[in-house]
Amino acid sequence: MHDIRAIRDNPAAFDAALTRRGDAPAAATILALDEARRARISAAEAAQAEQNKASKDVGAAKAAGDDAEFERLRALVGEKKAEIAAMTADAKALDAQLTDMLLGLPNLPMDDVPDGADEADNVEIRRWGTPASYDFAPKEHYEIAGVIPGMDFEAGAKLSGTRFVVLSGAVARIHRALAQFMLDTHVDENGLQETWTPVLVREEMMIGTGQLPKFGEDSYQTTDGWWLVPTAEVPVTNLINGDVIDQSTLPRRHVAHTQCFRSEAGSAGRDTSGMLRQHQFEKVEMVSITHPDDSRTELDRMTACAEGILEKLGMPYRTIVLCTGDMGFGARRTHDIEVWLPGQDTYREISSVSVCGDFQARRMNARFKPSDGGKPQFVHTLNGSGLAVGRCLIAVLENGQQADGAVRLPEVLHPYLGGKTMLSAEGKLV
Repeated sequence: MHDIRAIRDNPAAFDAALTRRGDAPAAATILALDEARRARISAAEAAQAEQNKASKDVGAAKAAGDDAEFERLRALVGEKKAEIAAMTADAKALDAQLTDMLLGLPNLPMDDVPDGADEADNVEIRRWGTPASYDFAPKEHYEIAGVIPGMDFEAGAKLSGTRFVVLSGAVARIHRALAQFMLDTHVDENGLQETWTPVLVREEMMIGTGQLPKFGEDSYQTTDGWWLVPTAEVPVTNLINGDVIDQSTLPRRHVAHTQCFRSEAGSAGRDTSGMLRQHQFEKVEMVSITHPDDSRTELDRMTACAEGILEKLGMPYRTIVLCTGDMGFGARRTHDIEVWLPGQDTYREISSVSVCGDFQARRMNARFKPSDGGKPQFVHTLNGSGLAVGRCLIAVLENGQQADGAVRLPEVLHPYLGGKTMLSAEGKLV
């Protein structure tokens, strides 16, 4: 959410930043609501002062035996009480309108984010690795002979409908090994704290990280009001919801492996083949809580953590900066990492790492107490995939495929697979 004081101080800059994101200017509407709200509050306070004075004078009039003045003052107290109630209710309604409007507006991009309308305007900043050459036409993951026995989309559809899959045997074990490898790397080498959280959260937690109120159709809600998390960003970031923490505890760096649930309401007809876009999937998510001065550097550190997973796996990738028109709702700057998929002959997103500034912290009222004893300040929050497990499975299977339908597996996974190095063309670990 946005700082109303910053909008008051520089409405032109606020509108210019919204315009960069492709949104309409909103400062005038926001400030009109804010001014009306503050006017009602000010009027209520003035009426309260008049009521307080009249209440004191009532006693004096009674003691003096001035019945006419006593009745006038008593009526005035009643009038002021009614006025205060009406103006307070108006102020509350205007405050709700203002809050709803601020909650629906996206974060403002950093100055160094490239301008653009959509993904065509994103800017590549680096590449790692060289896509392998094959003496055969590489297949997509679900077409590889060794994968087919362990990746059953028909069973997923029978159980749950489209965009679900059942993994079994060797493929399921590789999928599990990838998640374990990611967690171990982030904990042992990257210094993140492993965190396990619920995947059912209250509505205010979804509001805190920005999934609500604007994007409710993209997630699933239970009949008793809980929401299924679209990513571990929601529960992990909200661990500090409503808290004032000590500056000495910053940065806080978490990693969590969870099931994730997305309705994919806005992606009808996209990536319907294979495991690329599912309603239920697993992700290893990184979340950092930092001092405001450190969040931009933390973005680069988290990006390197995600890139390091792909480098250890030997998966070629490229890293891009999203333009203003392609960034997520809560981000100020986002680095997408795209892994090479030979079956599609293109790079596809496998991680998105974003710095949100104090945007989420204001929604959560999450602050830190400065070491110098100053006034509590809002923390900065960051989140990023480290990585999407299913998409990493796709990359491992496609990049390691052999002409006979077997798959050569990355060396770093061998210890997690009992020393096995290959997925055979028959679907067995060997």
